[in-house]
Amino acid sequence: MSEKRERPGLRLDKWLWHARFVRKRELVAALVAERRIRLNGQPVSKTHQLVRPGDVLVVTERARIRIIRVKELGERREGAKEASALYEVVASEP
Repeated sequence: MSEKRERPGLRLDKWLWHARFVRKRELVAALVAERRIRLNGQPVSKTHQLVRPGDVLVVTERARIRIIRVKELGERREGAKEASALYEVVASEP
């Protein structure tokens, strides 16, 4: 039998917290419930959905839309400078 090897991933709520897009992981649940997050073009329905390097997230908060590409997963929440190394901003509309 051959083993199916997947790329490493991290829960969406943890990644958004590590990357400092939210102050509390619980806030991701509200964004998901309001269908304000898309992962690779698909609406996210669960906070525990895995995010992997190369994935594209669209996050809509209030009147702001941010399109970001995941570069790294991160191991813990760090300062803003370190957090910004986890993603690349593709587009941002105020």
